[in-house]
Parts: sequence; C-alpha cells; structure tokens
Amino acid sequence: MNPKPTSFTQNARVAYFTMEVALNKDIHTYSGGLGILAGDTLRSAADLDIPLVVVTLVSRAGYFYQQIDQNGWQQEQPEFWEPAKFAQPLEAKVCVTIEGRPVWVGGWQYIVEGHMGGLLPVLLLDTDFDENNSADRELTHYLYGGDDVYRLKQEIVLGVAGIRMLRALGYTIFQYHMNEGHSALLGVELLRSNALPKEVLRSGESPYEVPAVRELCNFTTHTPIEAGHDRFDYELVKRLLGNYIDIDELKKLAGNDCLNMTRLALNLSEYVNGVAKRHAEVSRTMFPGYNINSITNGVHPFTWTSDPFKKLYDLHIPGWCHEPELLVRAECCIADVNIWNAHQVAKTTLINKIKTLTDIQLDLEKPILGFARRMTAYKRPDLLFADLNRLKKIAHNFPFQLVFAGKAHPKDNDGKNLIQLIHSFQQELKDSIPIVFLPNYEMALAQLMVAGIDIWLNTPLPPLEASGTSGMKATFNGVPNLSVLDGWWIEGCIEGITGWSIDGDEHSSKADDASAFYTKLESTVLPLFYENRAGWIAVMKGAISKNASTFNSHRMMRRYAAEAYLH
Repeated sequence: MNPKPTSFTQNARVAYFTMEVALNKDIHTYSGGLGILAGDTLRSAADLDIPLVVVTLVSRAGYFYQQIDQNGWQQEQPEFWEPAKFAQPLEAKVCVTIEGRPVWVGGWQYIVEGHMGGLLPVLLLDTDFDENNSADRELTHYLYGGDDVYRLKQEIVLGVAGIRMLRALGYTIFQYHMNEGHSALLGVELLRSNALPKEVLRSGESPYEVPAVRELCNFTTHTPIEAGHDRFDYELVKRLLGNYIDIDELKKLAGNDCLNMTRLALNLSEYVNGVAKRHAEVSRTMFPGYNINSITNGVHPFTWTSDPFKKLYDLHIPGWCHEPELLVRAECCIADVNIWNAHQVAKTTLINKIKTLTDIQLDLEKPILGFARRMTAYKRPDLLFADLNRLKKIAHNFPFQLVFAGKAHPKDNDGKNLIQLIHSFQQELKDSIPIVFLPNYEMALAQLMVAGIDIWLNTPLPPLEASGTSGMKATFNGVPNLSVLDGWWIEGCIEGITGWSIDGDEHSSKADDASAFYTKLESTVLPLFYENRAGWIAVMKGAISKNASTFNSHRMMRRYAAEAYLH
C-alpha cells in the first residue's frame, strides 16, 4: 500500500519528532530502547487512529552491526539499508543554512500500517543529494555517529528542516511532541516563524512569542543519565547557525553556559513528562521549578506477543489486542496447561535460534534467565557474577542457564569491557552454568528472547533506570521479572504475584545488591520453578493479567492523547 504523501495532509495532526524509531527489523533507524519505544508509540497510534505524523532521520548506515571477536570485544560495522525498498520519495525539498552554506533536505515517506488497518506516515529526512557537498550528504547517514559537530548538524536537520518539511508538504499541525531533547530546535524554528517585526518592538523587548510556542509543544524526557542530555558550546552554535537566532535570546531558553537541549525543550513545552512515576520524581529533582508529569511507558501488544500466546489470547480473550486491559482475565480464562505449553513452544523457538547462532544447545527443562539491554555500566550486567562461588552453589542445587544480549555505544569502553567480561565468565563457568551471549541484539532477536526466556533479569543502579521496557515485553508472554525496584518495576512488581524484587536502593553497596539477588534466586525463584509448577504458572498468569494489561502502549497513547495533545 503506497498512499500519496498528500493523502495524510487533509486532517490536522500531532507531529512526533524523534531521532530514532524502530519501524521494522530490516530498517536500521534505531539503537535501542528509545527507538523501540518510538516505534511502539506510532504502532499504537495507528491502531487507535490517533493522528500522528512522525519526523525522524533516514539513518541509511544505521546505528551499527555488532560483531564479537574471539577475545569477546565488540566490533562495529555500518548496517546500511536502502530506503527506496521500503518508502516513497517525498515530494518536496527544503533548505537549511549550516556553516553559512545551504544544505538541502529531502526524504522518504514510510507508511506504518496498524494491525487493524490504520495508516500513519513517517517522514525520513535525508541529505544525500547532489546539491550538497560530500560531508553534508552524510549528515543523515549515521545514527548517533561522529562528534558534537556532526550531532548538532543532525539536530538542526531534525528540528529545523523537519518543521520546514511538514510545511512544504502541506501538513496542518496542532501539537508537536519532542521524544527526547534531540529535536528541541523545532521550538526555535517555531519562534522564528512567528517572530514580531523589529519596528513594533519596544526597547529590550523580545521578538519571540514564547507562550504561543509553549502551547504547541510537548516534551518527553527519557533518562536521568547526563550523557543522554545533549549540550553544545555556544561558539559551535554560532559557527553552525550564524545569525539564525540571537544567541542572547537563545541563552534565556537553553542556559547561559551552553546550549542545553533538554533545558530548551523544557522551556518551550507546556506539557512535560517522565516515563515512569519514579522517573518524574527524579526529573523534578534534576530540573527544579518545572512541572514534570508522568506517563509510564508501555509496549505494543501485537508486536511483542509471540505467536503461541497470540493464538491463546485470540481464543480465550477476544479483543485483547485492541483493548489489552482485557488481559486481566488471563488468570481465570486460560488453563494452566495452555499457558505452560504456549511458553514451551516459544522457549523451543529461542533454543533453536541460539543453537543456530552459537552452536550452544540449551536445555528445555532448565530455566533460562535472560538479560538483554544496552550494555553500559549503570545497567550492571556484571552484578550476577559478583560472587562466583555462591553462583556455582546455587546452580548446583537448582541448575539454570543464562542468555545475554546487548550493544555498547561505540565510544563506551566500559560497556565494551562488560561484554568482554561476560565472555570471560562464559569460559570460567562453562562446567557449572551454560552462558550464551547473542550478538547484534535487534528487534527480531528481542521478540524471540522476551518470549522464550523463563525469568527476565534487570539489575540497574537506582535511580538511573528511567523506565525500561524489555521486561514489559516479557510479561505479554507470561515471563515474570526479577528486577531491582527502579523504573517501571516499582509500579509493576507485586511480590510473588507478577514477579520478584531485588532488595536494595541507591544507597546500598554493589555487594549487598548482589547478595540480595542471590538470596531471592536461591530461596524463592528457582525453588518455585522446580518444586511448584502450579505456583510458577500462577506467577506467569499474574505477569499477564496485572502487568501486560497495564504496561502497554495503547494505554500510554490514550493518556498522551487526553493529557498532552488535547490539553
């Protein structure tokens, strides 16, 4: 189905700006959780007929393809994809001035089709045109690539050219939604577009109508991690943007010391939210004086539910996919044996994939613990290995298997060291605990893991986990979480009912957190798996009925529509 771009411009829409978005497994325009969340957002919007238009970059070379060498060290390669195979060329080009020269921006229209037939346009901005010089042609190639100069140029294209492209195509926009601060320059473009002429201004009066722009804009902040908040030196800003906006006026909105994209987005948005209740609390501490609400993230039901569970829900809970709150009925409407059998099918599929990728054969009858997310220090994948002797003892009494996956940012050597460390433990513990690391964690592999794992692990350092969504995906497949109480799990954990908590907080030591993990695993989780099948399935049902029914992107988008877009 290839609708003309103009077919989406007849009705007013919300413009959703995001640096990355997971459209499908073959389009490499995402790096991890932020992009997956953006993809789930637009898939639910299509299902619910919420009128979005998405603006992002084409990222032709992707984030990167991850390979692991024989020493366990991550290697990165570009992961090119061809937009013409998936999308139509846009019928417009716009120009932005960067470093005093014109940069032409065109792009592609990709259509998201909801599983109930709804359609939603995605504009993939592209600078790879003959009109541009060789460096400018590559500005939209690499997701999060290059240095600060490259990053700021990308954010000019996203925010400034994105607004101009929407206008060139004839879109009527009634709200703008910034998914993280990368697109905050869209607010500056809106200010400039409606600036008052100098001749009507009183002395010292700003030409920019900030309240009018604020009424149009919403901002979702996603992380308390400093590296997630882009900052640019004002000398670089002046070099790239010239007289696009008066720097003194920009400093009033984005900070005196540097262009802080999060601060800019906060000051130009009427509605601001964090991605979990706890994250909103942390964000209010980070940015005092701002009214930061919370809309807890969710995941797309149809995308993240495995085929055996889709069939089960279709049979016993018709309508679940459009109204996932109906999954509260799973506890009473689906027999234990059917839940268990559906999971065993999904687990077998994962085991077969692992065999294909690694030549390691896992055991269907032994529990698999899974850890899959961005590999970086605060996620603490190494917490599991804090006491090898105790880990071996637990495995001797209750055998289990470990599956890891995740990419480290190319510049994050600490993250790469964690991947290498996991590979070293794979060898050290090979006689006690089968350990697998699956390279190049991406959407298709994630779909297999969240369905086939028995216990989903999450061990971040509180309060740095803003939300986390991988564990939500697991719940749609009856997989319980064993997690530190941070992010969404503070809201989702009902101890022994939906999964289990790992005791500890930001003040506890790593050794104490590891000990708490071992104790919960040894005394509660693994004995239940081996000794009480009915009790285990009750927790699986609890994960479905109490977590999946709530932590889904349909609920999330209904709240965005009611609280942000229609305020």
